[in-house]
Amino acid sequence: MRHAPLPALALLPLALVGACTVGPDYHGPPATAADAVQRGSFVRAADPALRPGPGVARWWAGLGDATLTALVDDALAHSPTIDAAQARIREAGARLRTQRANQLPSISPSATYLHARLPGTALGSGSGGSGDAGGEASSSGSDSSAVDFYNLGGTASWEPDLFGARRRGIEGARATVEERFADLADAQVSLSAQVAQAYVGLRDVQERVRLNAESSRLQQRQLELTQQRYAAGAASQLQVERLQNQLESTDAQRIPLGAQVAQYLDQLAVLTGRTPGALDQTLTTAMPVPLPPAEVPIGDPAALIAHRPDIRSAERALAASNAQIGVNTAKLFPSLSFLGIFGLGGTNIGDVVDPNKLTALVAPMLSWSFLDFGRTRAAIDQSEAQRDVAAAQYRERVLEALQDAETSLSRFGNTRLQYAQLLRAEQSAARAATLNSQRVAAGTSNVIDQLDVERQRLSAAIAVAQAKAQLTDSYITVQKSLGLGWSEPQGLNSPANERSPEDSDDTQRHRPQ
Repeated sequence: MRHAPLPALALLPLALVGACTVGPDYHGPPATAADAVQRGSFVRAADPALRPGPGVARWWAGLGDATLTALVDDALAHSPTIDAAQARIREAGARLRTQRANQLPSISPSATYLHARLPGTALGSGSGGSGDAGGEASSSGSDSSAVDFYNLGGTASWEPDLFGARRRGIEGARATVEERFADLADAQVSLSAQVAQAYVGLRDVQERVRLNAESSRLQQRQLELTQQRYAAGAASQLQVERLQNQLESTDAQRIPLGAQVAQYLDQLAVLTGRTPGALDQTLTTAMPVPLPPAEVPIGDPAALIAHRPDIRSAERALAASNAQIGVNTAKLFPSLSFLGIFGLGGTNIGDVVDPNKLTALVAPMLSWSFLDFGRTRAAIDQSEAQRDVAAAQYRERVLEALQDAETSLSRFGNTRLQYAQLLRAEQSAARAATLNSQRVAAGTSNVIDQLDVERQRLSAAIAVAQAKAQLTDSYITVQKSLGLGWSEPQGLNSPANERSPEDSDDTQRHRPQ
């Protein structure tokens, strides 16, 4: 057996002792952004309906609407958006495994033929180096010879990670996996809010269709009575035309309302992974808009925002871009690689079947692209600029999240007050209608006046219905702004443990618990 020459073995300690990791270490996101979250006053979270209890991941269950709960769960189970997010996790996991595998030697079977002309090694015709298999001594120089080499076995290559390029690559790939996990959670948050908002919009429009039909019925009755009075000379043509105009306008509103119903039905179908029209039969029957619970647990808004999936995704993107600086910085230094050939072989082709001709060859190579005319420095500058962009995007995301939370909390509180006030107005209109009906029974008021009072009561009911939908929509916005609607995926191993998501069954669906 032939052993590796001493110079090749002497390079091994260099590969082991000289290994280091260049490039900046990641020390977390910008402190200013983290401090901004902790300093968030959230004075608009002082609404009495908001309590400090822990937020609920499956917040939509608090609306008490079984149909809505089924739609959200269905969307999380079948939406192409979630499919794409999980596929990106698998893609990132595969890249992480590739980066890890690059640290190890590569071994493959091979059949090798080498022909070399070596100066300073003139061989006699019987030396076995040139006379057996076409390797006759060269006549081009008195001190050189041609050598043929045959080998049937395998080749192995390995490049020690002297300056941490691959370690930085693994660091960046792991951060990307974690970023994709956060993207999946963010997709769950957005999807659950979209489904809930579309469902509330559908129920709101269906309620307005019903109220529009009732308003049309009252106006039609009022028009008929006014026409009778006109025929008797007790009303003017102007009164008749005004009522006719009101009726036509009310009936015209039914057309766009019907279009909105179809739009929401199609939107819900697509969000749940179905074709448009697939939910028409299921959701055509009108149902009331669900109301938020009397008390809404939001926990600590600052802590929730710090863990918002989109913010965590931006932070992991920053970590990945920071690692890329080290990958490019390592190109400034030399690289050492080893190529090994082992198997049966020799200078004769027949040696490849001779078990006594076991051969091993090691070819170390040290390379250094120190003269690249600034290419590596430019790549480092580019990666540093990308890191700075990612840091700015993280800060921007934090500030947007703070604004989003403050705005949604303020809107929720104000909408609650508006809804309560309009509810009192509706109750007052209902009492007025009851009192006037008593006057009609007593003969001190007429039916036309009663219809007018009923129409005012109906207008108040329409305003309450719209405010109710706005209140529920603002509740949904609060949950989304705090990043609720997701949970740690089950069946996907945590990338923080440096394990790829492919190590387990990550094809199953993951819903907030």
